[in-house]
Amino acid sequence: MTKVAVIGSGLMGGGIAQACAVAGYEVVNIDIAQEPLDKARALVAKLMNGKVAKGKMTQEACDEVLGRMTYSTDYANLADAKFVIEAVPERLDFKQSTFAKMDEFADEGAVLLTNTSGINIDDIAAATKRPESVLGMHFFYPAPVMKLVELIRGTATTDEAFAAAQELAAKIGKTSVTAPNQPGFIVNRIIVPYQNEGAFLVSEGCTPEDVDNGMKLGCNHPMGPCELMDFTGIDVVYATMKGLYESFGDEKYRPCPLLKEMIDAGHLGRKTGQGFYTYE
Repeated sequence: MTKVAVIGSGLMGGGIAQACAVAGYEVVNIDIAQEPLDKARALVAKLMNGKVAKGKMTQEACDEVLGRMTYSTDYANLADAKFVIEAVPERLDFKQSTFAKMDEFADEGAVLLTNTSGINIDDIAAATKRPESVLGMHFFYPAPVMKLVELIRGTATTDEAFAAAQELAAKIGKTSVTAPNQPGFIVNRIIVPYQNEGAFLVSEGCTPEDVDNGMKLGCNHPMGPCELMDFTGIDVVYATMKGLYESFGDEKYRPCPLLKEMIDAGHLGRKTGQGFYTYE
């Protein structure tokens, strides 16, 4: 059984680990502390048992998936993993320190993947002695459900490493697209101006409902920009906008001031119960 290691046990890391286990991989989820690992284990078990309760999975299949998942604070458990996926917070210093550990403990020949949503792959790979094995594999939230991954080559990434990442994506049921090693890759480059314009429209007097209905009914989008920002997290959207604005210097990425006001008020979307909409 091929082994996959996932570093980081937050919503993204835990979800990526779940997706890999469901696809039949042996998975170890690694974090620096036991508490987030315990939370990740409990959440995955809850989600999988929920599928059983709804008749979408047998108890036997559920038990098999959970049995393929282990949790650890010891980087030595990267041994024997063919793929190591980093899913720590979106800060270059965090990612570089994580990749230095991956370089130390991962097997020679392991493919080292970063779940960055926009950091330059070469800057992350510089923390290793094997940049040829490093590339981006950007999952979307929630990772077990969303069908897309963006694959991003670094300057040194080999064809063999890239092909292995494509194969991994396909085996866990994802469609992969090849994105340029530029801030925002493909999806965020397109979605950020869309979301930002939605926020500007609200600040100019439109209701979030009208903005969202305009895009859902006029363009057949499943969610409007305000709903999408609430789902993602206003703070996450704002940080992405700031990163693109600083990288490109293009006014289309300049964050709408309303978003900063919402963050200062603690209105971050679904996770706080208040964003453009109110949630119970």
